Amino acid sequence: MSDSGQGVARSRRGWFDAVHKWAATTAAVVALALSLYNWTELQQPPRLDMTLPHLMRIGPAGKGTLIYFQPTVSTRFKAQDVEVITDARLRLAPAASISSLKSPEFYWQSNGVPNFDFESNEIRIEWSGDPAPFIVSQDKPQQPMFQFQDDTWSFQPGRYDGSVELSRSGNHEPLTERFCLIISKRAVDEMRRGDARGIYFFRNDLPKFTSSSKYSHCYVRETD
Repeated sequence: MSDSGQGVARSRRGWFDAVHKWAATTAAVVALALSLYNWTELQQPPRLDMTLPHLMRIGPAGKGTLIYFQPTVSTRFKAQDVEVITDARLRLAPAASISSLKSPEFYWQSNGVPNFDFESNEIRIEWSGDPAPFIVSQDKPQQPMFQFQDDTWSFQPGRYDGSVELSRSGNHEPLTERFCLIISKRAVDEMRRGDARGIYFFRNDLPKFTSSSKYSHCYVRETD
């Protein structure tokens, strides 16, 4: 090979060596950045989401009222720590034309599970757990059926503004989701005349109501 040919070959090898070193250095920097990002993300507290169900169950409790809610509590991100939900609260306030009425004071009475009663052809809610803290992580989403109870309060026809609030461990802000509930006179009469263990369904996705701005996103009795 001539001296000029050897020079060209050495020049090409030098260029390839430089490109290879640059690519290897870039890949190492990117890998380090990704590792640092992932490590930083793992150190962050879990970012929780709460999604309310389309179905709310309401029933009598002696002279009071039961409300069953089964939200989904989850996180899409992996974190080193898990999140602990320490308490659940249901708040309900009469609104609009009945805003002057007394608000109920619901408390987390227990957790339940629905079972179909073949004799009565109805769904019954059975006890499944005490009101106790529970863990939420990326690989362990939760769908507890909260049983909220007020011992002396009963519904009057009208609109109610409500929220479900989940307290979190540490100094984290609680998770809160808001909703509205519309109780017709027909629904109130139905619940008062019904079985002492009856469960009445209210939904926020019924096509006959979602098209109306009056009922938009509100839970309404299925039979209204």
